Amino acid sequence: MKNLKIDLESHLGKQVDLVIVAGEHSGDQHAAEMLAEVKKIRPDINVVAFGGVALKNAGADLILDMTKFSVVGLFEVLCNVFFFAKLIKQVFLWIKKNRPRIICLIDYPGFNIRLAQMLFNGKLSRKAGGDIKVLYYISPQIWAWKPKRCHQMAKIVDKMATIFPFEKDWFEGTDLDVSFVGHPFVADSYGLNVTYNPKGPILLLPGSRDPAVRKIFPVLLASFNEILKHRKECTAIVVYPDEMILTILRKILNKKFSKLLDRITFVADGSNIETCVAIMSSGTMSLKCCLGGIPGAIVYKTHPLTYAIGKMLVNVKHLGIANILLNRCEWQEFIQFQLKPKSVAKHILRYVDDEGLQHPLQKVSAELKKILSAGKDMTVAQWLLSAME
Repeated sequence: MKNLKIDLESHLGKQVDLVIVAGEHSGDQHAAEMLAEVKKIRPDINVVAFGGVALKNAGADLILDMTKFSVVGLFEVLCNVFFFAKLIKQVFLWIKKNRPRIICLIDYPGFNIRLAQMLFNGKLSRKAGGDIKVLYYISPQIWAWKPKRCHQMAKIVDKMATIFPFEKDWFEGTDLDVSFVGHPFVADSYGLNVTYNPKGPILLLPGSRDPAVRKIFPVLLASFNEILKHRKECTAIVVYPDEMILTILRKILNKKFSKLLDRITFVADGSNIETCVAIMSSGTMSLKCCLGGIPGAIVYKTHPLTYAIGKMLVNVKHLGIANILLNRCEWQEFIQFQLKPKSVAKHILRYVDDEGLQHPLQKVSAELKKILSAGKDMTVAQWLLSAME
């Protein structure tokens, strides 16, 4: 991990209306979309972020780019436990010194729940008798693991906004104020940038976190290489979230799969993409592809220790969020020991060879959009603005 340096007195004497904490690329983007809508109505609010470039571009004063430190998995976190202990302490001390009115935590539960607990223990948050209101946008997936954690959340958080409709039900029986605000991918202001084109390239989505990318991307390239043995004319595009991840991706490609150099194109996240089929890590981008009716496969691989412990703790039938929402496996999943390049290639080639297999997914994507938008209480911008009153 990189050296950590935060100016703890950067906003002393200034009124900070809102602090946003987003430790992952997806959270940074969702928070930025929320902030952009809020700024249209309240351009005067002073917003500070421990997030990423998207929040900075949306008008927040970026204190620290947290997305550079994003990791996933128990083993990976344990390897960096001292760094994260220092990081969370530094963020807590900044909040303690600068005393913002409101804190909005975005997803990232391993960090943000602990931060909320520290604010409670330090009697800084309203739930503990302090002055700082603590909000949480994008609920931790307690329905998949540790469902009893809803009571802890209710104790330390003032308001919660969920992006999946069923999540609100998990907090029934607590006094936490929970609103379903719809998923950002189906918001009226959001333009889905992934579209189906039967003549388009194959889309490879290795994810946005350093350790996960190093495990997943070689398997994606090996799978694509297997596809080329049967369809030599195929090309692929790879989406990257930032320059740091792009450097990692290029190193893997150049070192182990240099013969694929003329077949691979790298594109920045947010670019307009046309594709015939996708091989997707089980992250945010996979849901975007599923909403776009893109056929393909969802893949996942992590450290064996993380996987073994996760199997004991996580209570879901599927890994891909689209499959979880549908309660059925519309996008085949290749997980851990099942993730073999020949198997993935065989599945992908079905869609490359038969365009008609994509047609049913158009109906499925419409079903997903309905699930993610129906019955919402308010928009996320309305939720945040009401909390700031």
